[in-house]
Amino acid sequence: MQGFSRDTGVHGSLEHIPADGKRKVVLWATIIAVGGFLFGYDTGVVSGALLFISAEFDLNSVQQGSIVSVLLIGAMAGAMSAGRIADRLGRRNALAVESAVFILGTLLAVAAHHYWVLLLARVVLGLAVGAASATVPVYLSEISPAEIRGRILSMNQLLITVGIVVSYLVDLAFAGSGNWRAMFAVGLIPAVVLCLGTLFVVPESYMWLLAHGRVDQARGLVAGVAGTEAADRLVERFRRSEQQHGSGRREPAGLRSLLAPRVRPALIVGVTMAAIQQFGGINTIIYFAPTIIAQTGLTASNSIFYSVFIGVVNLAMTVVSMSTVDRFGRRPVLIVSLLGMLLTVSLLGLSFIAEMSPTLSLVFMVLYIACFAGGLGPVFWVLVGEVFPPRLRAQGSSAATTVNWFSNFVVSQAFLPLATVLGQGQTFLIFGVICLLGLMFVTRFVPETKNRSYDAIDASLHKRFEHGHHTEPAVRSTG
Repeated sequence: MQGFSRDTGVHGSLEHIPADGKRKVVLWATIIAVGGFLFGYDTGVVSGALLFISAEFDLNSVQQGSIVSVLLIGAMAGAMSAGRIADRLGRRNALAVESAVFILGTLLAVAAHHYWVLLLARVVLGLAVGAASATVPVYLSEISPAEIRGRILSMNQLLITVGIVVSYLVDLAFAGSGNWRAMFAVGLIPAVVLCLGTLFVVPESYMWLLAHGRVDQARGLVAGVAGTEAADRLVERFRRSEQQHGSGRREPAGLRSLLAPRVRPALIVGVTMAAIQQFGGINTIIYFAPTIIAQTGLTASNSIFYSVFIGVVNLAMTVVSMSTVDRFGRRPVLIVSLLGMLLTVSLLGLSFIAEMSPTLSLVFMVLYIACFAGGLGPVFWVLVGEVFPPRLRAQGSSAATTVNWFSNFVVSQAFLPLATVLGQGQTFLIFGVICLLGLMFVTRFVPETKNRSYDAIDASLHKRFEHGHHTEPAVRSTG
């Protein structure tokens, strides 16, 4: 398991995690990542449901747009508050509360008989989606052995993409009957699984337990995963560091702490990568894909069927990224991903400007989505769980995730006006410029985090921000 920094007293990582221990961690991580599944499901299910909601409630275009976009507003608020809640209640209890909010929002949506009730339901679901999107990466990071930390953290993005695909399949299953309430109701199943799993199966993060003085509980948890000797060594390191540095856990962990000089590089990396992930244009390109597919004359012109196709591409490449992020490291995967996105979105823009074949545009679009899903999509969530000091990890994840949701909202609102004024192809070229800036940022400022303790990551971050680009030292295994 990843160790604590000087802020919390524990250094390094637990070594030689046995196979049984890894299996426990994978089980816990799978349950925790159901929060990511709900993120994907509740953002995706509305696309098919809205077709039937609009007819039943006689919604105008503004009301239809609000049903979709209000979730993003709720998600910003949820992400903003998630760090404080996770620090106060603990990671497990915070996720249990968030699962209850998912259940409440889903029940409201299923029971809604008026536009305003449905709008309220989407706000409540947005709160849960945003809070879970900030809590899940922190929780996954704090239960993961260093050697598979990238894979475990990538489970968040994997379950998000699975949730999106499942939501489209559910929409497809109920499209014949037009039962949009059933589309929402299916979301109760994973919400209940998450609630019961966090209450009865998943343990509290051992980092949070140590930071809050629950040493015996932390020792028992670590002993169950890595053995008694490893647990005793970890607790002893914690106590020695408490004596040497004093307890940092009583200091308030808020925005002011994130802006402190020592933490500022991590904050810059977190929020910048959050913005790049959205301003690179992924969601607007996915939204625009039905038009491109319809122009090709393919049978996938049905919007729900198209969504399943795009979702499967997204899911498949996310699976690929899980096998590469711990093998090759975060930086190489990010760099290749952003290079691919830069090339494919630029070609997509040029295909519109030059009025090339729609089939060629479709190829560039699918390749762009594959490049995003194979790198920037999941690796952003990995970095969120790794670059912040353990004491401020929940607050740092909350800040980065809030920026991510805000950027999502801005891009989704600005795309159509920009495309109208500048042209569709020219707008895609703007996304290409953002991908280029993102590539330059990663090359200069984002450190390698594979197999590293927080102290090593922190040292690399500060070198990069103090001296600019430098050769990354060889990755040292801490697993």
